[in-house]
Amino acid sequence: MRNLDPERLGVYVVTSGAFGRTHDEVASAALEGGATAIQLRAKDLDDERLVPLAVEHSARCREAGVLFVVNDRIEVALAVGAEGVHVGQSDELEGVRNRIGQGMVLGVSVDDAEQARRAEAAGGDYLGVTVWSTPTKPDARPRGLDGLRAVVEASALPVVGIGGIDASNAAEVLAAGAAGVAVISTVAAAEDPVAATRALVEVVARWKAGER
Repeated sequence: MRNLDPERLGVYVVTSGAFGRTHDEVASAALEGGATAIQLRAKDLDDERLVPLAVEHSARCREAGVLFVVNDRIEVALAVGAEGVHVGQSDELEGVRNRIGQGMVLGVSVDDAEQARRAEAAGGDYLGVTVWSTPTKPDARPRGLDGLRAVVEASALPVVGIGGIDASNAAEVLAAGAAGVAVISTVAAAEDPVAATRALVEVVARWKAGER
């Protein structure tokens, strides 16, 4: 799945079960709010509970034309027909593309230009960069807007910024070269997750329309 359309990464919602909502509730709200991509990131669920959820949202996202990605769990992604899988640096990156074949989207979390080039060489389709610190990804190293720009400049792949992003600062991330913004708590912890998603969609749409 080379040549992933960057437009599909515009508003990328990552699920979490840590804010009093289920992964299903977060994903459903993201769909209703107009997200262009959804990642099922369910480290708290075993395969037995994750697979039925992934099957449902894979089908719903396919029908809506929304990119559906499973975090880390490559075998689950393959089993449910997910459009993509997202992995980190701890995974055996060079072997992932062989495992998933050429038809699936491969996203890779990176910290710097060197990792970005490695991910591209390993068959990645897009990159994820932590911009600002966030309690939902405590192990990630925030790179700031300068770090984001360095990754954007190092690779031809589209880049998604994640970490500390909401409707108030999403335009800054796009201005630094990101193809889209990814969020966890901004939607999962929102009083109205549908409205929170829509707010991001509006910011991204205005930016892409040149209203800056």
